[in-house]
Amino acid sequence: MSRFATLKAQAPVTLYHDGHCPFCRVEVAWLAKHRHQERVRLIDIQSNEFNASEIGRSFDAMMGQLHLQDHEGRWFIGMDASRALYAVLGYRRLVRISCLPGLRSIMDAGYRFFARRRIRLGQWWEMRCKRSD
Repeated sequence: MSRFATLKAQAPVTLYHDGHCPFCRVEVAWLAKHRHQERVRLIDIQSNEFNASEIGRSFDAMMGQLHLQDHEGRWFIGMDASRALYAVLGYRRLVRISCLPGLRSIMDAGYRFFARRRIRLGQWWEMRCKRSD
């Protein structure tokens, strides 16, 4: 995939997210209010109605990284899913910057680090927020 392929994502896109992840819930709430919310269909992979095999994916793989499918049927996974999402929402300049050599590698590595630890980090973050209330 070319480094700028995420800029070619076609709306509407389907974003598959983990509804049990505190960070995902914050992002989904923001997306639901976004001025271009009609460009994004949100699917909670933790929902009882969701079956990953129906879309040719494994649940474990989808739990490991963010998945997004665009209108043309192309899949974007991990940090590329975030880039494609933000490109569709109109943040193309930021996406282009995130694709620059060096920065792209750092952001991809940061995403992988975060994705592996998001549940624990989310639990810590929720406990911290409760204490400050």
